[in-house]
Amino acid sequence: MNAPLLHIALFRPLIPQNTGTIGRLALALGVRLHLVHPLGFRTDEKACRRAGLDYWREVDCLEHADHAALLAALPDPERVFMFSARAERLYTEVDYRPGDCLLFGDEERGLPQDLLDAAPARAVRIPVRDPRVRSLNLANAASIAVYEALRQLGFPDVAPPRPRLQRAAGETTHAR
Repeated sequence: MNAPLLHIALFRPLIPQNTGTIGRLALALGVRLHLVHPLGFRTDEKACRRAGLDYWREVDCLEHADHAALLAALPDPERVFMFSARAERLYTEVDYRPGDCLLFGDEERGLPQDLLDAAPARAVRIPVRDPRVRSLNLANAASIAVYEALRQLGFPDVAPPRPRLQRAAGETTHAR
């Protein structure tokens, strides 16, 4: 298996729909997804089929018993960027490199404070304008982060655009 350009890691995710959406993102972009246990849902074939995740078996996904096992599986544990609404540094201030890991916490509590405190220079946040919003949805945050990292890396190996849609005979376009 080729080394992935980036890694997305979810620390004890709780909501299967978020993980499914991030799995689709990982598959679309050739990114490896890491799930750190315990999970708030099952990932066996029957559960994925019931959830309509017909693409799940194609996702490059590894599951880890704990945070230490995740770090051991990564090419460089010093290149794990922890996303948290409590971080000072903005995610756009990082110079991303191939092999970097973008780590996200669960949907209720985020990442544990001790993980953030252990490497504060690698704790980053996605800014919001309205302080009434604690944080963004996990799948949205992962999308924002991975696209910024890929933008910095020049979007290597991106698929060409899909063919232009052809209008059916008699069909008109609507101005918007």
